[in-house]
Amino acid sequence: MPNAELKNGLEGWQPRVLIGGGLVGARGGEQLEAINPATGETIARFPRCAAKDVQDAVAAAQRAYPEWRAAGPLARAALVNQIADVVAEHAEELALLDVLDNGSPIREMRNDSRIAIGLLRYFAGLALQVRGETIPGEHGRLDYTLREPYGVVGRIIPFNHPLMFAASRLGAPLIAGNTVVMKPSEHTSLSALRLAELISELVPAGVVNIVSGTGQEAGDALVAHPQVRRLAFIGSAHVGRMIQQRAATEVVKTVTLELGGKNPIVIFEDADVDAAVDGALRGMNFTWQGQSCGSTSRLLVHESCREQLVGRLAERMEAMRSGVPSDEDTETGAIVNEGQYRKVLDYIRIGQEEGSRIIAGGGPVAIDGHEDGLFLRPTLFDGVAPDSRLAQEEIFGPVLATIPFSSYEQALAIANNVSYGLTASVFTRDLALAHRFARDVEVGYVWVNDASRHFPGTPYGGYKDSGIGREESQEELLSYTQVKNVNVNFG
Repeated sequence: MPNAELKNGLEGWQPRVLIGGGLVGARGGEQLEAINPATGETIARFPRCAAKDVQDAVAAAQRAYPEWRAAGPLARAALVNQIADVVAEHAEELALLDVLDNGSPIREMRNDSRIAIGLLRYFAGLALQVRGETIPGEHGRLDYTLREPYGVVGRIIPFNHPLMFAASRLGAPLIAGNTVVMKPSEHTSLSALRLAELISELVPAGVVNIVSGTGQEAGDALVAHPQVRRLAFIGSAHVGRMIQQRAATEVVKTVTLELGGKNPIVIFEDADVDAAVDGALRGMNFTWQGQSCGSTSRLLVHESCREQLVGRLAERMEAMRSGVPSDEDTETGAIVNEGQYRKVLDYIRIGQEEGSRIIAGGGPVAIDGHEDGLFLRPTLFDGVAPDSRLAQEEIFGPVLATIPFSSYEQALAIANNVSYGLTASVFTRDLALAHRFARDVEVGYVWVNDASRHFPGTPYGGYKDSGIGREESQEELLSYTQVKNVNVNFG
């Protein structure tokens, strides 16, 4: 069991997966390594589940489903609140696990624990809202609808917010009466596996199953399993399209996808420059190395204030403290793994080859005592062409591309000229202009004079290649139900 004070390793801990109420290893005995991206060291080994392990987990979830469905909404809400209590009790330990496994600063991972707790309690509070309706009809007839669970739900979560997604994304499917098989990212599985330990005796056997492994093995087996009729995935658009295609090879499934983004933050000429600079920094999520699908990674600035705003922003970015993720004053930590680190460096090179100019950051940074760590400085490009790769492709790293514009029509055209449509932010003192932009921009979530913040109960999700469905809201809860219509002739 990990120690909350242990910052240099997890010696003696043997993570296991949760299947049918038991904590077990992979049936084949294979393991994956957890690498600390700040040091390059192996900090733990955990089960590499294969298709047969996933089949065991789905079978356990199927066995548990009838009793869990019959438990009733208040009993399900009580259990979800108990899971929230467990996360709250172990929040520091779980946050530290994510620091070691993911590389993001400790204060951000603590916030992830708080968000997870809040969302679990939010969904528990909606338990009595899973309801149907009566529909007026002919005299002598009654027509009503029921909302019923799917059965076994598969959830695949990403590497950027490991504990937050592992915990919070249990809430909606459980409250709706489903059982769950969850697979965390193979790059950041430790906090999900610790959560599995903590709830193994709390949750009825088979109601929650957590399996670790690669996407190609465990993930594929979960996506293709014919008894998993409801799937939810958070990750890249490329993998999301693969999941859609793979899911359809066996049976008809309901699939929701929260995917990538190349999100615009648009600064009009009347904006408060200081507020806009704060928004650009917050919107890029540099405090978890820009590794967020919602990051506003395209900075569209009106020509009249571009020089002033970009200059101030560059100064603020240069002042950010890159450091050891477990240090309290670190602002930007390590990139999650070697592959992602190389990808970001490739895009920095591509941006320069395309003719854009680096005015802050631009490459690796050395951290004393962590020479093998994957540290990159927050990087700001200026003069980026709207059709360039730097402006069109999701990097998922600390790289912000500045694009000038001269009119509302040009700003809107640039904002919408990508295949993604997850978030957008607009800064202006003209609320009519702000509402006009919010109406016209092709995204699922818009901030006005703000960026990055999420609010429980507000539907989060994207247009176009950024996904299907909405999360963190009542829409997410209802998406784990099927509607049945009942027509009664009593005349």
